[in-house]
Amino acid sequence: MRTDPTAEEQVRAFARSCVRAGLQTSEQMHAEVAEAITHDLADRAEEADTLASVWLEEAHDQLREDQNEWPESTDYERLQSAFAEMELLDVSVLQGCEDHWAAKRLIEESRAGGAGLRGVAWFTPADVWHAVDEGMLEVNLWHGTSANAAPGDELLDDVLGILEKHGLSARFDEGRIEVDAHWYKRIAP
Repeated sequence: MRTDPTAEEQVRAFARSCVRAGLQTSEQMHAEVAEAITHDLADRAEEADTLASVWLEEAHDQLREDQNEWPESTDYERLQSAFAEMELLDVSVLQGCEDHWAAKRLIEESRAGGAGLRGVAWFTPADVWHAVDEGMLEVNLWHGTSANAAPGDELLDDVLGILEKHGLSARFDEGRIEVDAHWYKRIAP
């Protein structure tokens, strides 16, 4: 019989996701995990800094071990190649951005600078954590006007084509691109 994870298991899973996402500095991860311990494990708040250090180190150790079993070329590496190609087509990619406001700011700054963008692809840390655990990254795609991409758009077709070219299966569903991809970001051994 499956039981719901305990608060400690949830915070440890959060530490694991932070490490595997690789979107933050060590200091930022430590602060986030310590805050989660203080908030979710109030009876252990005094140990928050120590526990955060231990749990993050355990997560790093497990990642170092797991990445030895990964294929030579990972979905993460294919994603990075695809994103670089998107940038060549004037589609900026915001990886692990805070929210849609970051994409909106990028569009406004680009317009203010006189350049304009063809489009912006963006996803949040939560989207990355989903790719870490479930093998699916959801990517938002906006035109340079901040209008959502839609079926039949040349921009959407180009982005889907780039992902496919890089060996990534993707489809547009309910306003987002769903990319079948595990976020296997390597760290130094």
